Amino acid sequence: MKTRGISPAARLLTTLGILCALPAAAQAEGEAAKGREIAVNHCARCHVIPDFNPYGGINSTPSFRLLAKRDDYLERLQSFYARPPHPVFVRVPGVPAPTGEPAFVAPIEVSPEQIDDLIAFVEAIRAQQ
Repeated sequence: MKTRGISPAARLLTTLGILCALPAAAQAEGEAAKGREIAVNHCARCHVIPDFNPYGGINSTPSFRLLAKRDDYLERLQSFYARPPHPVFVRVPGVPAPTGEPAFVAPIEVSPEQIDDLIAFVEAIRAQQ
């Protein structure tokens, strides 16, 4: 399978970065309120956030409620920055960008702690469903 714009070396580095981050992210605990704030400030331009933008987002992107319902939500959140289209505009310190293409929207940077906060937010949504 051919992946546009991503060299094999960049894919390998991204995969290694994800694998190294998974155990730490799975054990860490975030804060749901901080995660909601991150989602509102950075994710709402594409995703629907519960109780914030019920008619927002882009039709092709899953809402945070839908993400929370998925069995693989944790894996998806731990690696979202490496899943298209995120690699073009999301940066995690210490994880090389998998593409050299310029961002098509304002780039954002998230720390591993902020990813933990997003996970806590989605887990709070899961608990309400």
